[in-house]
Amino acid sequence: MYEIWLAMNIVYEIALSAWPALALALALWLGLLWAARARLGGRALRPALVVGALAAVALFFTVPALTQSAFANMGYWVDWANLLAIALGLGLLAALFAWPVVALLRPPPGRAARA
Repeated sequence: MYEIWLAMNIVYEIALSAWPALALALALWLGLLWAARARLGGRALRPALVVGALAAVALFFTVPALTQSAFANMGYWVDWANLLAIALGLGLLAALFAWPVVALLRPPPGRAARA
């Protein structure tokens, strides 16, 4: 249990040091949501979830190398849990950002695409 609490505390401390970037990302996401508010829906959600899933899979395999580690160094279950949480969390973040972008790129409902 101590390892989980330690990991959560580390994430919290990193977030405190990166709060301006996090606030900017939140403002950007809210701006995208506002711009795409009329087009958000199920048509844009499925491609956004695919983007998020692809990002999560890619991050699962690349995060160890990006952190100057390797799968061989991950011998404890907490290491695997952290890797999975990082990959899924950033994949969800990618899906959340892709949703309004996909909605903005798709033609509005009821309009046929012009050839």
